[in-house]
Amino acid sequence: MTLSNTEQKKRKSQLTPRREPVQARARERTRQILDTTGRLLEEVGLNDLTTILIAKELGVSVGSLYHYFPNKHAILYAMGEQWLASMTMALEELAQQDLENTSLQGFIAELLQRLVAVYREQRGLLPLVQAMWGIPELHELDERHDELVISHLTGMYQRLGFVCPPNEMNRLARATLETCHALVLVIVNQRGVRSRRTQEDLQQMLVSMLDSHRDERRPAGLDDVEAP
Repeated sequence: MTLSNTEQKKRKSQLTPRREPVQARARERTRQILDTTGRLLEEVGLNDLTTILIAKELGVSVGSLYHYFPNKHAILYAMGEQWLASMTMALEELAQQDLENTSLQGFIAELLQRLVAVYREQRGLLPLVQAMWGIPELHELDERHDELVISHLTGMYQRLGFVCPPNEMNRLARATLETCHALVLVIVNQRGVRSRRTQEDLQQMLVSMLDSHRDERRPAGLDDVEAP
């Protein structure tokens, strides 16, 4: 369902922080709110997370919390934007590498190392991802995440020497995204040898999938390959 401009503006206003954290004290308080929310997401989950609980953990009144964020969804939205900013930085740093002279296996290993680091850094990521997917007010974040990763991957695949039609390149980038997203969420919730082995398996899966398609100038059934 397409929202009207008025409805879109109203929804956006409900997710906008009450104040921009310009002063150091305000920035620190905002950081504390996001960090505390991330920890509570891990401890109690999304359904039991409330602004009352967040305020209690911070040792402030709910009214004080509302000076910064109007509701729980606005806090989750800010957390999602924080995660996307970290993801953007990781992908941009990877794009600065000499990809033209990098092997596919080396590239995938570096990509996974950076993705795992970003996923580990964000507390409460699994329930946050569930919120981005399941809460209508946060759907935009999920869409922005997909667009961000796919656009970076298609550009980097071209630099790695992939020869595919645009729709096929897009399909490969989305397949990489979905596979990475599902298994990296598993990897960051594992420890030690289990985590390392899952990451190695993911790397082998991606190399095998991509290497078999990287020089398909006109793959069979191309007319059926639609842009996602």
